[in-house]
Amino acid sequence: MVLRGNGALQTLLCQGCAEGLILEFRGTSRGVGDSSRSEWLTYRKLSPLLWGLGVFTEQSGQNFICAVISPTAHQDHLSSSEAKSLLVVHFWAPWAPQCVQMNDVMAELAKEHPHVSFVKLEAEAVPEVSEKYEISSVPTFLFFKNSQRVDRLDGAHAPELTKKVQRHVSSGSFPPSATEHIKEDLNVRLKKLTHAAPCMLFMKGTPQEPRCGFSKQMVEILHKHNIQFSSFDIFSDEEVRQGLKTYSNWPTYPQLYVSGELIGGLDIIKELEASEELDTICPKAPKLEERLKVLTNKASVMLFMKGNKQEAKCGFSKQILEILNNTGVDYETFDILEDEEVRQGLKTFSNWPTYPQLYVRGELVGGLDIVKELKDNGELLPILKGEN
Repeated sequence: MVLRGNGALQTLLCQGCAEGLILEFRGTSRGVGDSSRSEWLTYRKLSPLLWGLGVFTEQSGQNFICAVISPTAHQDHLSSSEAKSLLVVHFWAPWAPQCVQMNDVMAELAKEHPHVSFVKLEAEAVPEVSEKYEISSVPTFLFFKNSQRVDRLDGAHAPELTKKVQRHVSSGSFPPSATEHIKEDLNVRLKKLTHAAPCMLFMKGTPQEPRCGFSKQMVEILHKHNIQFSSFDIFSDEEVRQGLKTYSNWPTYPQLYVSGELIGGLDIIKELEASEELDTICPKAPKLEERLKVLTNKASVMLFMKGNKQEAKCGFSKQILEILNNTGVDYETFDILEDEEVRQGLKTFSNWPTYPQLYVRGELVGGLDIVKELKDNGELLPILKGEN
């Protein structure tokens, strides 16, 4: 079956696609306004090889955007016109390695959820569609139910994608009374989120990686005034992203809250900065030196490393974890990759230029080489226990 014309994608999003098929989109590389640009969507039966691989091989000169659907008895569905309960659309780009990784994740999810349609759309090949759904970066996932977009996920977050698929699969469709109950639950959740810290910023991205210019400016202003704040990435939760607009009666992001009360967006914060009122409204962050002193004394044994106890993110950190685990001594870790200020500041604070760094009762013991020497000399355990 071939779908032609501008309504082809809308037909896809409204009706879903049959199981056991690869959904293709082909288009030239010409601009949207070029009258010679051709587009079509086509359903094709999967070959036995593709059944086993769960992927489609791209052909040169063509842009293929395919649905990776779990292998079930596809022949039974070829004549079926029944709409799918859930459709997950992945806007991706072949040049982005994180997109390729998420395609693998999507293929695994397709095996686990045979009644869900998974579709890949190359974002740059369909600019009009990307613009319609505000696709500003890849990978981005949109979730559709009964012709309606119900959720969104921006970024390569495999655990979050898995959770969202599972949640929507289990939720099904709700009667009106249940929908009202969900709205009540959402308001409770939004209240908790806005009160999660004395100063809460709801933004696109994170303070380390803002994903829009307004969010970036907001973070720069807060850091400039040494304001202590926590943040929530609205791209990580479409329900919060849409619900907070109604909850706060504020249609745009970023949004800044103090003690659970909305202060406003970027323009309001700029006005407060200009009038010198911002410093009186928002809580100040402690000075870096004070913060580092608190962190190094957070536990009797503190390890500043790349990663955490569960997952080291460099070989040196992994080795020192193995050494500490073998001592049987309790210790806490701090992931320096999550906080650039601590990462750079601790080097000066401790006069030690590299990581990992091990502290006992707030005093620097050293890095991996020192810890290895202490272990070989039999001195490490007494030091960790505070005996030496």
